[in-house]
Amino acid sequence: MEFISADFAQMLVRFVLCLVVNLVLIDRLYYPKSKRRDFYFTYLLTSIAVFFLMFFMMSMKAKATMGIGIGLFGIFSIMRFRTDAMPVREMTYLFLIISLSVISAISGDRDGFDWVRITELAVTDVIVLFITWLCERRLKVKATKLIQYDRVELAVPQRYNELLDDLKTRTGLDIIKVEVGGIDFLKDSVVLKVFYNPTHGDSSTSVDDQFKIRQSQFREV
Repeated sequence: MEFISADFAQMLVRFVLCLVVNLVLIDRLYYPKSKRRDFYFTYLLTSIAVFFLMFFMMSMKAKATMGIGIGLFGIFSIMRFRTDAMPVREMTYLFLIISLSVISAISGDRDGFDWVRITELAVTDVIVLFITWLCERRLKVKATKLIQYDRVELAVPQRYNELLDDLKTRTGLDIIKVEVGGIDFLKDSVVLKVFYNPTHGDSSTSVDDQFKIRQSQFREV
């Protein structure tokens, strides 16, 4: 008497592989730079939900094509219809995680256990992880923050170094570059976009999501 079918056993193997790959992607490549626990939570649960959603849609037999089409439309729609704007890096990782979960779920052969498919899936995952690691190593992504600044007189090219020093002193950030945006002479304020090296535990992106400065105010001058 068989407790589980060969198809379900193969699904479990693919799920473990998918979970391990996504954990490496999230925990070792994404999280060390961003320190965003909210996205860590979202990515991990999204990968699990998408995998099982696509796997059980594949079992719909004759309705599989229509079901997968509707499922994929719903999955990728969540990246467009969302409440808060998502940074480009976070969007890229979300796309990667969803794509790997979908590939893992639909790559199985429903005629029995197939180690060839598992090997092909593992090689694909390794390729994606390697390219992502290479991009993270070579492309240094800097953290950014929008600041509403009160010293308009420093927002001129001739006093750029003074502006940089003042921002470093007042914010305590390791600021690399500053871009000047919209200037309001009536309120003596200017919108600045600062690029800096994030420190451990920095959660500036989530803070900026709670205190938003209108993007229309930011214009490089």
